[in-house]
Amino acid sequence: MPAAPHDASPGLLDQRQVTLAVAFSALGWSFDLFDLFVLLYVAPALAHVFFASGRPMLSLAGVYAAFTATLLMRPAGGWVFGRYSDRRGRRRAMRVAALGVGVATALMGALPTVQSVGLLAPVLFVSLRLVQGVFMGGMVASTHTLGTESIAARRRGLASGIISGGGSGVGKLVASLVFLLVSALFPGRLYLEWGWRVMFFSGLLSSMLGLLVFSRVQESPLWEALQRSAAPAPAAPRPGLGGFAPTMLLCVVLTGAGGGLSYLTSGYLPTFLKLVNHVPPRSLGLMLSVSALGVIGASVLAGHLSDVLGRRPAMLLYGAASLLLLPLLYLGLEHAVSPLWVGGCAVLLSALGTFAYAPLMIVLNERFPTAIRASGTAVSWNIGFALGGSMPVLVSLLAHDPGGLVGALGLCIAVLAGAYLLAAWCVPARRNRMA
Repeated sequence: MPAAPHDASPGLLDQRQVTLAVAFSALGWSFDLFDLFVLLYVAPALAHVFFASGRPMLSLAGVYAAFTATLLMRPAGGWVFGRYSDRRGRRRAMRVAALGVGVATALMGALPTVQSVGLLAPVLFVSLRLVQGVFMGGMVASTHTLGTESIAARRRGLASGIISGGGSGVGKLVASLVFLLVSALFPGRLYLEWGWRVMFFSGLLSSMLGLLVFSRVQESPLWEALQRSAAPAPAAPRPGLGGFAPTMLLCVVLTGAGGGLSYLTSGYLPTFLKLVNHVPPRSLGLMLSVSALGVIGASVLAGHLSDVLGRRPAMLLYGAASLLLLPLLYLGLEHAVSPLWVGGCAVLLSALGTFAYAPLMIVLNERFPTAIRASGTAVSWNIGFALGGSMPVLVSLLAHDPGGLVGALGLCIAVLAGAYLLAAWCVPARRNRMA
């Protein structure tokens, strides 16, 4: 693995600026994931309006395939915006990507249905998902570097938990509240006609709020220090990603496994609760909102523990807990007989599912020098999540019917947790290019 120089210390910001950098990075990531959770929450409705067929699980697999299409384009967005972020700064990349995500999401709400235009409807829907994927991949290049580059080294794991897991929880919480409101305003048949459209339209509002917020964030001090040090010799070659192939492979496996576990808990939970537990929309919105709060708390704790225990020991602990407990919780959820039992299992699944995911950002950041950190992190993260994001499709196909979901989920969780444990064991204990 090629050697890299030590990075500058992020001591150029005061405490308020550091707090804003971490908070705004978390908000940026939450706006990104809000748009993803919108699709997950309306998946059963989209199965009817875009992928109608005689087999409900096949139609649902079509929706998740469209979801995966977005993830497949994210590596391209990570590469384009990562290079832009490494050259022009984290702030600029964040603004452009946030606007693109919001516009693409809102346009999905204006599309005709398969009942109106036939096969053209799913084609248009998937096309917009592909475009959205490029901008979503670009969000990673800035949100996943700016905050961690702005905080002291001893708290970077905590920042990772706040930004990645906390941002995810905030995105899920806002999407849950929007889903709860829209379900109340458009009950029953109205939801299939207009409710799912309003859910997508709300994506543009989140994007506009993001642009307003990002105008106040300070640029990364590590990136600015690199620009100053490179000013006298602009022709000096920058390190390239080609020399970091083993590092990127490790990062891809980690994010694929950790992200897949998140998608099979927080991501798949709305569908499971609808199809298996038959939770009505209002109760579902409340359960998912409480689950989002669990995600926020668990991710912050998991990130902090990675500072205290060390990255590798913490991830080994998280992987083992996922392997043992997540299948049992889904089994318990399947046999839940009361709303309190259902809600408790849902909160525990969401919280535990984010433990393996929370420290990933800082683990990736620490593998790359500042000159290529945005590119390396964004490309690795987005390739990994493209792989992990395919898990809901695989589960839907393996299950055949709702009765087979627990077995399919248990199998996929076991494979992902095993891959996560293997990759976590290979993470270098001391090599840190942000030191």
